[in-house]
Amino acid sequence: MKKLLFGGLKVLVATVLLLVIGFFGYWKWNIYQNHSLLGERALILTHNGQSYRDLNKNGQLDVYEDRTAALEDRVEDLLGQMTVAEKAGMMFITMALMNNDGTPLDMPVLSEPFSFFLETNSTLLAKKRMNHFNILQSPSAEALATWNNEIQIMAERTRLGIPVTVASDPRHSVTDVKGPSVYTPFYSRWTSPLGFAAIGDTLLMREFGEIANTEYRKTGIRLALSPMADLSTEPRWGRTIGTFGEDAALSARLTKAYIQGFQGDSLNDQSVACMVKHFSGGGPQKDGEDPHFHYGKDQVYPAGQFDYHLIPFEQGAFPAKAAQVMPYYGVPVGQTTEEVGFGYNKDIITGLLREKYQFDGVVCTDWGLVSENDIKPPAAFGVEDLTERERMLKILEAGCDMYGGESRPEDLVALVAEGQLSEERLDESVRRILRDKFRLGLFENPFVKMGDLWMVGHYDIQQRGLASQRRSLTLLKNDNKLLPLPQKELKVYVKDLPTDPFWTYATVVDDPAAA
Repeated sequence: MKKLLFGGLKVLVATVLLLVIGFFGYWKWNIYQNHSLLGERALILTHNGQSYRDLNKNGQLDVYEDRTAALEDRVEDLLGQMTVAEKAGMMFITMALMNNDGTPLDMPVLSEPFSFFLETNSTLLAKKRMNHFNILQSPSAEALATWNNEIQIMAERTRLGIPVTVASDPRHSVTDVKGPSVYTPFYSRWTSPLGFAAIGDTLLMREFGEIANTEYRKTGIRLALSPMADLSTEPRWGRTIGTFGEDAALSARLTKAYIQGFQGDSLNDQSVACMVKHFSGGGPQKDGEDPHFHYGKDQVYPAGQFDYHLIPFEQGAFPAKAAQVMPYYGVPVGQTTEEVGFGYNKDIITGLLREKYQFDGVVCTDWGLVSENDIKPPAAFGVEDLTERERMLKILEAGCDMYGGESRPEDLVALVAEGQLSEERLDESVRRILRDKFRLGLFENPFVKMGDLWMVGHYDIQQRGLASQRRSLTLLKNDNKLLPLPQKELKVYVKDLPTDPFWTYATVVDDPAAA
């Protein structure tokens, strides 16, 4: 019996060892294959006294490498050098992960469960030729900066050296709300959008945007997946806290100030581009359910208030020159010729956004409209019967440019090869995407300086954030005129804290019973 047990144990140990060896062997081989697709880093060369990054490593100054050339000339020069696969890769943005020290994550790790579901950094960048990533973590300011620089070096080693645009959901929240925001305790921490609405101060809103811009840029983030211009006309909706409330005029003013703070008056190398969401307004959810899932797919407009939800965009986001727009998931019930979700809806994207409002910036779908995956079903509302490739075609036909939360460029390449999609249609979207990369100055310098990280979360801006939290507190009731508390009559007992600050407001006593 002992021999049998011992023999079984040996088999178990051997099996585990083989599995471990196989696991690491597979990923090491995967890393090797991906990195073998990359070449050398770009050299800094000089032409007529002007230094430039030789991104395509051909030893000469191409138009797209020339910072003095006109924007459209740079776009067309680079577009003309790109393959179909490179164009397709540019039209996808998905989540990316890093190790805790900021090195690129190229192998799943137990400390990060999502790493077993998401593709690795080198797979996305080198193999799939993608260069837009939504970073989900916040180990430290040093780690974010390190990851940005490492991933930009990897991008520099691609054939054309196209830099990465690093994107993020909001990071300045006081609370850890996973999903809508990324808890980042080393940034300054401000009141919520609803708190800013309670304050109603557009100057403070713009000041926040300018400070957040600095903290984003110094850690490598150049695309803010915000603000939310949605109106919380349905108070049961779970994302109300991310909005500026239900008042359209107030939301428009704050949306405009937010974007101007992040972007400045025009998009440039000191900007963080804003992807305002969710067009054409994601607040009026039937029964307050959210359209991340099928049971919340319907958006309804009691009393015909569809146009009311457009006000924050037409009076806020568009006058502020928002660089990009994200449509929501849901179906605008009874409002368009086809009962399909916003990202699939040509009446919304082309008819309303492109034609009526003349928006020619990047339109990126919300996350996960196309693919079946292990995390959540696709939000393919109204097009459930289409194949995944047919869904991708319909999104482009609607007028969108980028697929959020997807990493399927090989399918776009196949659609072009099969004649179902023209390369000219890819060019239309890639032009818009490239303009933002050039305007942000990423082709000149996508790297950040570790010596600038003192600007992230330093004392002065932390105090500004705390002040915003205090200002946002709103007194709803004051029965019997209880507040403000009379200072001379108030007695408090303090334990394990310095008593000096309390003396300003009260008398500090030694006995809890006397407090």
